Amino acid sequence: MSEKLRTDARVNRDRILEVARDMLTTDPDVSLNSIAKLAGVGAGTLYRHFPSREALVLGVYRNEIDAQVELASALLAQHQPLMAFRLWCDRLAQLGRVKHAIATSLHATLSHKDSQEAYLPMLDAVQKLMSACEATGEISPGNTAADILVLLSCLWRIPPTSDGEAQARRVLALTFRAMGAKQ
Repeated sequence: MSEKLRTDARVNRDRILEVARDMLTTDPDVSLNSIAKLAGVGAGTLYRHFPSREALVLGVYRNEIDAQVELASALLAQHQPLMAFRLWCDRLAQLGRVKHAIATSLHATLSHKDSQEAYLPMLDAVQKLMSACEATGEISPGNTAADILVLLSCLWRIPPTSDGEAQARRVLALTFRAMGAKQ
C-alpha cells in the first residue's frame, strides 16, 4: 500500500512539474493554484511537493536539467554522434526558452550549490557527446567541454522569439564550426 502512495506521489510530482513548466513558460506570474488545478491535484498536494513558488521554479529547472543530461546517452544510442550532439543542442535551445521565462524567479532562488549540481552533470553530458564525435572524427580534438558549455550557455540568453530562434540556429552553427564539425 505504501509503495502505491509513493508511486502516486511521484506521478503527482511529475505532473505538477510538467504543467508548471508549460504554464510558467507562457506566464511566469501564473498562480500556483492554477498550476495545481491544471495538473489535476489539490493545492495541498502541490504545496507538499513545492512549499513555495521558488521551490516549484527550482524543481522545474532541476527536472529540465536532469532530462537534458539523460538525453545525451539516449541520443547517442539512436544516432551517429554528430547528429546526437546537434539534436541535444536543439533541445538545449528549447530548455533556454523555459529558463528565459522563469529567469527572474530562478536567479532569485538558485544557490551556488544548485548551480553546481546542474553544471557538473551538464558538463559530463557535453563531454560524452564530444568524445563520441571525436572518436568518429566528426569534430576536431582539442576543444574542452567547459569551453563548449560556455558557448552553449548563450542559448539561454536568447529571447524566445522567431528572431531568437534564428539567432540560436546561428549560434549553434558557429559552435559546431568552432569544434571543427564536418558538415
